[in-house]
Amino acid sequence: MIRGALNVVAATSLFLVASCVTTALAPGAADVRIVRSEAEIASCTAVGNVRQPTDQHVDMRNLTVGVGGNTLFATETVMGTVMAGVGT
Repeated sequence: MIRGALNVVAATSLFLVASCVTTALAPGAADVRIVRSEAEIASCTAVGNVRQPTDQHVDMRNLTVGVGGNTLFATETVMGTVMAGVGT
């Protein structure tokens, strides 16, 4: 029982440390706006879909710049973190 509890604590600690890692921003990524309302992108043109890779943490703003966008419309979030969206 105690061993199981220690495993949970260790796994949670590892997750928290890993989630605090920052990634370098690509040129122009700092200017990317992240929006959650369709009204905010009504006049924009979609340039590509972006999705967080399952095996690594990538700043979604970098992916948005990579498809030629300057705004990210979030279509999927998990606990406040954008996991997928459309670059516009």
